Amino acid sequence: MDTARLKQFVESFWEDSILPSITEYIRIPNKSPAYDPQWVEHGYMEDAVKLMEGWARRQLAGFAGAKLEVVRLPGRTPLLFIDLPGDSDDTVLLYGHLDKQPEMRGWSEGLGPWLPVRKDDKLYGRGGADDGYAIYACLCALKALGEQNVARARCVIMIEACEESGSYDLPFYVDYLIDRIGNPSLVVCLDSGCGDYDRLWLTTSLRGIAAGTLEVRVLTEGVHSGDASGIVPSSFRILRGLLSRLENEDSGEIKLPELYVQIPPQRIEQAKEAARILGREVYGKFPFAGSTRPMVDDTGQMVLNRTWRPQLAVVGMDGYPAPGDAGNVLLPYSTAKLSLRTPPTLDARKAAQAIKQALEADPPYGAEVTFEGREGQSGWHAPPLVPWLETAVAQASEESFGAPPAYMGEGGTIPFMGMLGEKFPHTQFVITGVLGPHSNAHGPNEFLHIPTGKRVTAAMACLIAAHHRRRKRPESSGG
Repeated sequence: MDTARLKQFVESFWEDSILPSITEYIRIPNKSPAYDPQWVEHGYMEDAVKLMEGWARRQLAGFAGAKLEVVRLPGRTPLLFIDLPGDSDDTVLLYGHLDKQPEMRGWSEGLGPWLPVRKDDKLYGRGGADDGYAIYACLCALKALGEQNVARARCVIMIEACEESGSYDLPFYVDYLIDRIGNPSLVVCLDSGCGDYDRLWLTTSLRGIAAGTLEVRVLTEGVHSGDASGIVPSSFRILRGLLSRLENEDSGEIKLPELYVQIPPQRIEQAKEAARILGREVYGKFPFAGSTRPMVDDTGQMVLNRTWRPQLAVVGMDGYPAPGDAGNVLLPYSTAKLSLRTPPTLDARKAAQAIKQALEADPPYGAEVTFEGREGQSGWHAPPLVPWLETAVAQASEESFGAPPAYMGEGGTIPFMGMLGEKFPHTQFVITGVLGPHSNAHGPNEFLHIPTGKRVTAAMACLIAAHHRRRKRPESSGG
C-alpha cells in the first residue's frame, strides 16, 4: 500500500466529507438516555441517527454488497449496523457510539456543547471526539483501502446510542445480531484516549465502575437550625463520615480491601514507560485551580492510580439550596451520587455489594441510610497481542504518526469491550481514540483534535490491511 497516497486520501476525505457532517452532528443535543429520559419524545437521537445513516449510505455506493440497517429493538435506543463484504470470510468488528454526555457548565466564551467551532486543529463541541467521529473514521479507512484495491476481510461496523448510559441496551443487540456479526478475529474500538497526539496509543485496560446514590435522612422536614442543632445530627456530617468508610480523606486511598486486585507486572512496566514518554503531561493536561497539585508525586504511580486502582468521586449532591437561597435551616437529608472506579479485573457487582454493605451497616444515630445503585459495570483487560498484530501496530504508528506506538490503560469504562471479551475469548483487540491532553471529554470545551483523527484513520486502514495479510504468515494462528 502506498502510504503517501493513503494519507492524501484521508486528508482530503476528512476535509471535504467528514468534517462538514461532524459539524452538523455536534449541533444535535442527543444526550444519552440517562441524561434525557424523554429522548424518544425529544427526537434528537433520531436526528443524529438519520444524519449518520444518510452520510453512511452515500459512502456505501463504492462497496459491493454492502448493507446498512438501523436496528430498533422495542423500548431501546437504535443501533447502526453496517456489513461490508471483503476478500475473505474472516471478520473485523469496528465499534463506536453516537450518544452524548450532557452540557456541563463552564464553556469558554464563544464555545458551547451544541455549537461547533473550529479553531486551528481543533473542532470544539460535545460528542465530536467522544465518539461521533468513529463511524466517519471507519468508513474513511475502508474507502482508502478500496481506493488502492488493497485486500481486506469482511468488516462489520456497530454504532450504538447508549454507551454514555452504561450500554445497557447493547447486550440485547449483540444477542439479537450475533449470527450476523459472526466470529470476529479482530475488534477495533475508537472510543478511547491517547496520552499525547504524537503516536498511536493502544488501550490495554479499562476500569469498571460501581456508581450509586447515597442518601442520609434525619428528619421528615427541615427545622430551624438554632432550635435543632446540637440535638438533631447533621445529615451532612453523617454522610461525610460514611464516605470516610470508603476513602481516606487525607490521601484519597480507598479503604476497602475488596476493591483491589493484583496489578500484572507487564502493566506496571507499561505504566512506567507511558509516564516516561508523557513526563509532566501525565498531570499537566488537567486544569488545576490555583496552587492545587496532584495526589502523588510519582508520575508512574499517577498512571497506575487512574488505570488499576479504585478511586472515588462524588459527582452530584442534592438536598441543599444554592448558597444565596440558604436560610438557617437544619436540612432533613443529604444525598450524594458516588462514582467509584474499579480495577479492570475486579467483578464490579461484588464491588457494588461491598460498597453498599460498608455504607449501610450500623448507621450513626440510627439515621436512615441507603445506597442505591446498579450492580456495577466491570472493566476490561486486553489479551496479549499476537506477534503479527504487535508488528502491525508498530508499523501503523510509524507510518501514520512518524513515531512508535505506546500502551497504557484508561480510567474510563467501555462496557462493550468486556462483553465482547466474554463472547469471543480468542479475539484480538485494538482499542484507541483521539481523546488526548485537554480534549476534556464529558466536560466543558471538549474538542476533537483533527490531525489525530486523520492519523488514527490512516492507522486503522494499515491495521485492517495487515489483518488480511497475516493469513499468509505462520504466526497468524493466534489472531
